[in-house]
Amino acid sequence: MNQVSSSLALQDLTQRVHADLAKISYATGNWCPEMERNGEKVLDVAIIGGGQGGLATAFGLRRRGIPNTMIFDKAERGGEGPWITFARMLTLRTPKHVTGPDLGIPSLTPQSWYEARYGAAAWQKLDKISRQDWQSYLDWVRDTLGLNVKNDHKLVDMGWEDGLLRLVFEHSNGEKSHQWARKVVLATGIEGGGTWHVPDFISKKISPTRYAHTCQSIDFASLRGKRIGVLGAGASAFDNAATALENGAASVDLCLRRTKIPTVNPYRWMENAGFLSYFADLPDLTRWRFMRKIYDLNQPPPQDTFWRCRKHENFAFHTGTPWLSVKEKGDEIIVSTPHGEMTFDFLIIGTGFVIDLTRRPELRLIAEKVQLWRDKFEAPQGEENTLLGSHPYLGKHFQFLPRDTTDPLAPMMAAIHNFTFAAMPSMGLSGASISGMRFGVERLTQAIGRDLFVADGDKQLQSLLDYNTDELISLAPPTASE
Repeated sequence: MNQVSSSLALQDLTQRVHADLAKISYATGNWCPEMERNGEKVLDVAIIGGGQGGLATAFGLRRRGIPNTMIFDKAERGGEGPWITFARMLTLRTPKHVTGPDLGIPSLTPQSWYEARYGAAAWQKLDKISRQDWQSYLDWVRDTLGLNVKNDHKLVDMGWEDGLLRLVFEHSNGEKSHQWARKVVLATGIEGGGTWHVPDFISKKISPTRYAHTCQSIDFASLRGKRIGVLGAGASAFDNAATALENGAASVDLCLRRTKIPTVNPYRWMENAGFLSYFADLPDLTRWRFMRKIYDLNQPPPQDTFWRCRKHENFAFHTGTPWLSVKEKGDEIIVSTPHGEMTFDFLIIGTGFVIDLTRRPELRLIAEKVQLWRDKFEAPQGEENTLLGSHPYLGKHFQFLPRDTTDPLAPMMAAIHNFTFAAMPSMGLSGASISGMRFGVERLTQAIGRDLFVADGDKQLQSLLDYNTDELISLAPPTASE
């Protein structure tokens, strides 16, 4: 399909989306009373994060008659999420048939967009969607739905004043602004519950110019001819190893603590309507046991990602090889392992992230007051898990819960909904996963709508009492024309 035909097909598809939404627009009108604070507009919901989870949340809220929302993202337009920034896979790991931001609207699905851009035959031949195409699809969803997004808005603080959240944003020019909101949805992705993690024995011993985390910008061209050490067993470690190899690295050695590379992907099991819809309603012990198994399995590198590395003769992987210590020796980095020393010129760290709310500046007021799984649940002997215990123990509406129910900031916590990866032990797959997005958004937006309507119950009643629009306008006999 040529560029002109593709452009026309996408225009036609956009019109079809609008027509489809018009056909199912019943009861989607705004029902929330307008609010102001100090002469400034109050949002019903502020959504932090303009990636897939944030876009889908805004769309879901609009479908429930809550359009007074705004999405805020720290990145410039088009740089939301990881897809064209630090993601280094060739394609998504998610199968192409999984849907998410479309929320069940056929004309808004990735398949409809892909076929409009490349043709139906191209979709049939496609294995998985490229990350660049996924970003383009998300951009199209944003534009087609006319979702309100403010870029260059980094949330740095939240306050609580007389029942409203006051959000403080910082901009790239150093200036700050604020926004009032009744509710906040944190849709800040994988690292939204903490921060990316580099072990202290690396960060405190090695110059920052000699290593990079997989989430960072890496000048791979400068690694040509270098010996690269990669630490980690996840897909991102293999993605970065492959990128280094493809850019001419002399050698890449990937080391992992596990004695075996993970091979089973629990996400494929989780992709059923039962788990995606109802996991959050299970008892604590059952949820804990589910997550212990899921976290223990981890996500393996996809087969094509592994082959992307394995086809290079200068690639090697070393199971059962944790890094015990590192040191710089001249221009070299010496890594100590249980099997001896390894020598590298540069390190790539694929050790993921830590869940630690105190590392999130926007949660400064409540981070140490939020209830965690370790506060709420005591695992049976032999089933302990420090990582799971560090996650927030969320309420059924994705909201933070207080350790102390009498805490004056308890209402603030209830107004903040965590739609990040950190929600997983409580809610299952949700905002940080394409696989669970549609089901998570449905639960989240239904809960937010309920909270807002109940809080405004008296105003809603008064609206009914004030309602005086006649439907029966004549008591006379009909005329011939009637």
